[in-house]
Amino acid sequence: MLLLDLDGVLRRFTATDPAILEVAFEPALLHAAVTGAITDEQWRAAVAERVPRAASWNDAGEVIGEAVALVRAARQRCHVALLSNATTRLESDLRLLGLDREVDAVVSSARMGVAKPAPEAFQRALDVLGYRPEHTVFCDDSAKNVDAARALGIDAVHVPDTEALRDALLARELVPAMVLLVLPDRDDAEELARELAGEGWSPCAVHRDMLAGEDDAEAVDWVVELTTAPDGSPAAAHRVTLDELAERYDGFTSDH
Repeated sequence: MLLLDLDGVLRRFTATDPAILEVAFEPALLHAAVTGAITDEQWRAAVAERVPRAASWNDAGEVIGEAVALVRAARQRCHVALLSNATTRLESDLRLLGLDREVDAVVSSARMGVAKPAPEAFQRALDVLGYRPEHTVFCDDSAKNVDAARALGIDAVHVPDTEALRDALLARELVPAMVLLVLPDRDDAEELARELAGEGWSPCAVHRDMLAGEDDAEAVDWVVELTTAPDGSPAAAHRVTLDELAERYDGFTSDH
């Protein structure tokens, strides 16, 4: 299973008034909010009492597109879940951002009553999801949370940015390093390779792939190799698009 933090990994926030953040993230108040001792509405009201302009503060953040593309690729190989220190509005934020459709399960600290890096937060999440530590990869942008997860035997990785997340998933083969577009016709393969190269895909190398054990020259497919999409994410993160392209030429896709 791939277990992911939300904020700083799949979601980021635009600039917020420092005075609001100072109050909102005061340790005791924040802890009450992310463990469900108070609701999200109560948390925001408490902030607004001290910083009146916070009454209009309602930022749901924005999705980190490349990270979500990696999640889509990983879900083809494993179960993906979120473990987030969040307030009681987590579920509505996920729906608003469309992230509820991008993962298989969500575990919220506000619903559990305990937050990372407490060991109990990780153990409860594993119990709810039905996985053992040794069968779990956890990624978080907080080094403190990563250290706590490692202490429980979880393969935990510090991912301060999307590049680190990509490297972590590639190293554990949770996303394939390459996608092969397998087509029956050489001209079609070369045409598609040129089209994809023009869009920014790489490396778009074309080669013959004779079926193992076949001597018949007709038993040959033509393969277009792809590792990186135009946005810098692994080609495997765009498998649905590539499947559609291959089908257009009576072909199919395959992992390398």
